[in-house]
Amino acid sequence: MITLRGLTKRFGATVAVDALTVDIAPGRVTGFLGPNGAGKSTTMRMILGLDRPTSGTALVDGRSYRELRRPLHEVGALLDARAVHPARSGRAHLLAMARSNGISARRVDEVLDTVGLDGSAAAKPGRTLSLGMGQRLGIAGALLGDPPVLMFDEPVNGLDPDGVRWVRHLLRSLAGQGRTVFVSSHLMSEMQLTADQLVVIGRGRLLADAPVGDVIAGSGQAVRVRSPHPEGLATLAARLGAHGAIVEPAGPDELTVTGTTVDRIGDLAYELGVRLHELSPHGASLEQAFMELTADSVEYAGGPTGGDAR
Repeated sequence: MITLRGLTKRFGATVAVDALTVDIAPGRVTGFLGPNGAGKSTTMRMILGLDRPTSGTALVDGRSYRELRRPLHEVGALLDARAVHPARSGRAHLLAMARSNGISARRVDEVLDTVGLDGSAAAKPGRTLSLGMGQRLGIAGALLGDPPVLMFDEPVNGLDPDGVRWVRHLLRSLAGQGRTVFVSSHLMSEMQLTADQLVVIGRGRLLADAPVGDVIAGSGQAVRVRSPHPEGLATLAARLGAHGAIVEPAGPDELTVTGTTVDRIGDLAYELGVRLHELSPHGASLEQAFMELTADSVEYAGGPTGGDAR
């Protein structure tokens, strides 16, 4: 569990993180989203004791990172895949980390195997590693102490599609083991597939802390519902409306529903005994929801595209 309470960081007159209060729970992947400059990296650095909060607290299982006796056994993190000595091999890099934390060399070989770095790749000096290989080495470092809490900042940068899919399955597997998994990314489509919960910030302030489906539903995602039983469909429509959803008839056997999720509609239809022939989302995506949430929080906005640039 990661617990943030009123977490604030100021750099002179600039407020990078503004009274952030949130719980990052175990057993699920929590995506950490925000525009460039929103304060995501600063938040992660404060959790890891690399930046000192101006006010508020950042705790891991009830303690600050500085109080952890064996930090790699309790928190694993990848913040910068380039943080490797340019002349040191990947395996030597991990061995140095292991020795300083009482971890065996056997565990180094285990995590190298987990991330897909074989002997020749692990023997390469840091300056020769591609971005993707560096990411895999950084993930191996995070896993080294077999910690219950894991943090990853943009872990799929530089990875090919197979590598991106591998990271997705890894994160979900780690969460399935009951670990706390906190991951930042700018790839909305990947977060939609990977995360269970989302924490969205803008200009250092909390904008959303909710399940992925709820964040998308809040952007006006439409759900198409079809049933061969008009009476049952009418009953379902009434109950959905009573729960705050917006329901519009789209034909004698079809509804268009916004303001709720596919899962909630399906559960309610099951409860009412209404047989469905279709229950499918249409329209909104996490990218659309994110853009709407952060529209007033973008620090660096480009101008309009198109036309004749001279």
